[in-house]
Amino acid sequence: MLEARPLYDLSIIIVNHNTADMLIRCLHSIRSQSCHSSEVILVDNASQDNSLEIAEGPLSRLTVIANKQNLGFARANNQALNISRGRYIYFLNPDTELKEGVLGAIIEFMESNPEIGLAGTRILNPDGSFQSSVERHYPGERHSRGELSGLKGDIAWVSGASMIARRSVMREVNGFDERFFLYGEDLDLCLAVRIAGWTIGYIPAALVVHWGGVSERNTLPIDVWKKKFNAEILFYQKHYTDKTIRAIRRATIIQALWRIFTLNLTLSFSKNKEIPLKKLEKYRLMFTLFRERKIRSNKYSANP
Repeated sequence: MLEARPLYDLSIIIVNHNTADMLIRCLHSIRSQSCHSSEVILVDNASQDNSLEIAEGPLSRLTVIANKQNLGFARANNQALNISRGRYIYFLNPDTELKEGVLGAIIEFMESNPEIGLAGTRILNPDGSFQSSVERHYPGERHSRGELSGLKGDIAWVSGASMIARRSVMREVNGFDERFFLYGEDLDLCLAVRIAGWTIGYIPAALVVHWGGVSERNTLPIDVWKKKFNAEILFYQKHYTDKTIRAIRRATIIQALWRIFTLNLTLSFSKNKEIPLKKLEKYRLMFTLFRERKIRSNKYSANP
């Protein structure tokens, strides 16, 4: 992976699945940028809309990988990584719009901060409000027994909707872990970068608007939550000991039971029952998954 000599300053990688309406806006915002030499690689995960028509149009100027089935976010990014030729790799969601000067700002930031292996940008909601894109802790970390101690920097992970990495670092960590199909890939990658001895950075001068959840808009909310919980469980299995996982599982079950109890109490008093019913469905799923599924560490030796 990533053995070819870089030809460009930046490789922009976009993984797309049924987001044609958003993809047009994203590509236009990329073309409007003035920056160093760059390439755009789009991986389409078997979209059923007209995404490929847009991507393969005469004015698109893209390198396109058209998958016949949805291979997932991590694997699709790795496909693009394998053919990329940029010194830096910019992972960008298709439901985004770059504000002026983003590409120049992210390259300048990485050039000025050689200790940073990967960095996220400032992300805005469509209404201009701030969207959380930086986290200081990993899921379940407060229950850990030192598994994640000694890492550099104070940023745990940044949103995968908009993040830049050094080509050498992506080669060092061997890209994304393809066991993550959708959700959790960004925090797992950021942890891998920190374990390799690099720092995670944040670029507030680079403003990116992110709509969020567009590729999942036709998926039932409960199915989205199931994917998120499964990704969370995979993260625990990969990075924590059995003892830590047992503590996380216990705390999660207690949280789910408490939320189910309180939601049932307040449901009869709610004028609009749709929102609490969806929350109830979510916490029932959480309880079921963490109670019934055997969650064991697959990296660290188990401690009784």
